[in-house]
Amino acid sequence: MSPRGTGCSAGLLLTVGWLLLAGLQSARGTNVTAAVQDAGLAHEGEVEEETENNDSETAENYAPPETEDVSNRNVVKEVEFGMCTVTCGIGVREVILTNGCPGGESKCVVRVEECRGPIDCGWGKPISESLESVRLACIHTSPLNRFKYMWKLLRPDQQSIVLVNDSAILEVRRESHPLAFECDTLDNNEIVATIKFTVYTSSELQMRRSSLPVTDVALIFVLTIGVIICVFIIFLLIFIIINWAAVKAFWGAKASTPEVQSEQSSARYKDSTSLDQLPTEMPGEDDALSEWNE
Repeated sequence: MSPRGTGCSAGLLLTVGWLLLAGLQSARGTNVTAAVQDAGLAHEGEVEEETENNDSETAENYAPPETEDVSNRNVVKEVEFGMCTVTCGIGVREVILTNGCPGGESKCVVRVEECRGPIDCGWGKPISESLESVRLACIHTSPLNRFKYMWKLLRPDQQSIVLVNDSAILEVRRESHPLAFECDTLDNNEIVATIKFTVYTSSELQMRRSSLPVTDVALIFVLTIGVIICVFIIFLLIFIIINWAAVKAFWGAKASTPEVQSEQSSARYKDSTSLDQLPTEMPGEDDALSEWNE
């Protein structure tokens, strides 16, 4: 091979190599640029996503509070208390709302609460009794186990005896002489009610029961008479309403009779007055008659 051919081959190889090297560099630059661009886009996407998340969190944190019903909040609720169920001891009463009731009602019961009156309830009556025994009950409200009860046997001019029974109900057998018991109702070791009972003997109870029918008969008689009178008045009023025309005519005739009598009496009075006012006999008439007779 000649030296000139060798130089041409070497130049061609150099040219091809340079072209390959240039192509590789351009391809690498394109890949680097695309990677940089992809990285930039990814970073921008992350920034935008973080911005959106922060905006959503901010929107959630700064969400407007729920609007409350100002009208219900500004309503002044007024309450009043009902009557206590007892006049002494422990009872219950209603708490009534007079303003702000649901459904527009004028009044509604909110709750039921305990109420208290004077401690001393005086002398009470047994809940049941027979000729052999009697059952007594302390002042209490439900539940029974909320309070403590202390039963005492009262003795005249002596200290009372505290009984062992601490329940609300006490059953006592009748003795040959009357007995007196007292029950104290305690709440937190404080007396809130007290009541006394008298347990009569069997003979006294029979005497009291025998005296009761007389009173009962008199009461029944009075009530019966009262009912009969009321029924009679009601029927009389019904009769008058139904026969009003006849009744009116009857009372009109009764009222006209005195008027006629008064008119007749007034006419008689006028006649008698006119007779009294007639002129007396002429003077000298008697003298003339006497002379003629002579």
